Amino acid sequence: MIEEPPLLTIRRPNRRPTAEQIAAFQGVPTSFVVDAMYGAGAFPATIRALGDGRDYDCRAAGPALTVDTGPGDILALLAALPEIREGDVVVSSFGGYQGVAAAGDRVSAMMKNCGAAGFITDGPMRDYAGIVAVGLPAWCSGLTPGSPFGKGPGRVGFPVTVAGQPVETGDMIVADRDGVVVVPFARIDEVIAMLPHVTELENTLDAELQKGLKIPQDILDLVASDQVRYV
Repeated sequence: MIEEPPLLTIRRPNRRPTAEQIAAFQGVPTSFVVDAMYGAGAFPATIRALGDGRDYDCRAAGPALTVDTGPGDILALLAALPEIREGDVVVSSFGGYQGVAAAGDRVSAMMKNCGAAGFITDGPMRDYAGIVAVGLPAWCSGLTPGSPFGKGPGRVGFPVTVAGQPVETGDMIVADRDGVVVVPFARIDEVIAMLPHVTELENTLDAELQKGLKIPQDILDLVASDQVRYV
């Protein structure tokens, strides 16, 4: 006889970025973080700031707390509430299901009250006005009035894949109106070390644009070289 699987499986977080590491990502644009990882880490554009961030400030940077609810279910998300630590970004895999909401304003309020800095899911959300009033930054696939159920099974704290992007508890999440980026735990220090260089490059280019830059010199050199054939 095969035993019934447990309704919920919870792995308590065993790794977390330091306070200094978390602080290093505050206020950093997602594009800078992606550039510091040589183009890696970005979620697809299907996962975007709720309402495109037009009605409230959608920015968050903090350690991931992963949840695997399965399609249409939120029991594991509710079970994750006691595991949230101040500043966590809850990352919920909804199986990409679009028929009902992965969370609404009341669950958002609970997550915020538990200390969450943000919420990310590959499903839609509901109760837009209520979520804006709560103020928890959120990224999702869109909006729907559909109601989820809470029957399980589900898992908390295990590796998940959200919109094709793997995430583990303890990875750093950086999100803003441009989208969401995950920095794997093992690469946090590497990315932090690269951020000043990326920032300097961006600032230098901005200064040149303000001075009237029209065409980058390397492009001018390229189009004048034998690597381009004019017809």
